[in-house]
Amino acid sequence: MFREAASFSANTPLNPQAAPASAAPQDTQKPLRATCECCPHRCSMAPGATGACRARTNVGGRVVDENFGRVTSVAVDPIEKKPLARFRPGTLVLSVGSYGCNLRCPWCQNHCIAQAGAARAPWRYLSPQDLAATAADMAASDPEVAGVAYTYNEPLCGFEYVRSCAELVHGAGLCNVLVSNGCFEAPVIDAVAPLMDAVNIDLKCFNAQGYAQIGGDLECVKAAIAAFAATPSCHVEITSLIVPGFNDSPEEMEAQCRWLAQIDPSIVLHITRFFPAFRCTQLEPTPCEDIYRLRDIAHAHLRWVYTGNC
Repeated sequence: MFREAASFSANTPLNPQAAPASAAPQDTQKPLRATCECCPHRCSMAPGATGACRARTNVGGRVVDENFGRVTSVAVDPIEKKPLARFRPGTLVLSVGSYGCNLRCPWCQNHCIAQAGAARAPWRYLSPQDLAATAADMAASDPEVAGVAYTYNEPLCGFEYVRSCAELVHGAGLCNVLVSNGCFEAPVIDAVAPLMDAVNIDLKCFNAQGYAQIGGDLECVKAAIAAFAATPSCHVEITSLIVPGFNDSPEEMEAQCRWLAQIDPSIVLHITRFFPAFRCTQLEPTPCEDIYRLRDIAHAHLRWVYTGNC
């Protein structure tokens, strides 16, 4: 039943329909330049240029989500793989991803698509209608299929596609799951939060300097977590991948969990073990005893704490 994420060839699109563009505010001081306001990078792009995420482009003075419907990976996953531990356990989700990410984590396990643009990541076009119909057909034949997960790369780089799909998926009576780094401005979060039934936010660390190293902003991520948690229909879980020397201090975990508990002590936290990947192959895997020690710290503040990869 399960299959690995399939890589697509750009030579055989699923649908020849052109992906629609989305408008964004223009930078009036520089004709035809456009500023993307989706995330803290606020990329100011010349005509034809692509932002730091490699997914949003200036076309004629308008920022468009170039990766709208450009699917690089599709798989049927257990929902626990997202990871979600306390939302629809035992069910399956149709997982879909594109290319691009607005962060630069040197340990990224999905770097072949997350750190790539259209030229380097083979893709096929899959319309929101086709995605929702596929999920509905799967659910009709297998009651364990609960819905769709937007995952693999950073889905919110193309939040317009997520929103369009999510509306149709809900219309089919299925659930929406988002796996995101959460480093996006409030209008983007507000556009998708009411449509999500569950989210897992990858909280990279809990200090501003660490986020700056990977091109992110801690306060932006904290605001996103709070916004999702304040959405009544949305279940929230957090993942902290523990990278040796980056975010493995007990003091940082203590501060993180105190803050999460102020939002809701029932927020689920996954503390997962790092394995060497991408540009961090020189590092050793996180010692399991470190993971368990951080788990015990987290348990003093949060009701649901899970360890992974140990």
